[in-house]
Amino acid sequence: MCRNIRRLHNFEPPATHDEIESAALQFVRKVGGSSKPSMANEAAYAIAVSEITATTERLLGALTTSAAPLDREEFAAAARARAAKRYA
Repeated sequence: MCRNIRRLHNFEPPATHDEIESAALQFVRKVGGSSKPSMANEAAYAIAVSEITATTERLLGALTTSAAPLDREEFAAAARARAAKRYA
């Protein structure tokens, strides 16, 4: 799918509204095939981002897990290490 869409579930602290909205925007851009919609499609993109953001927030609120929450900093550090190795 899209590498810019990150995992949002089971983190401490939980994902913020802005993080969820950013993921929704990336998803809509990917599905719509354009990173910047035309003026004619701008409203459709905005509605889609809003609806996907709300749906994602409901989903994250409903998900349960028995796993301990992941530490955001540790997760990010591991991702940076993988990227450094991949792109070195």
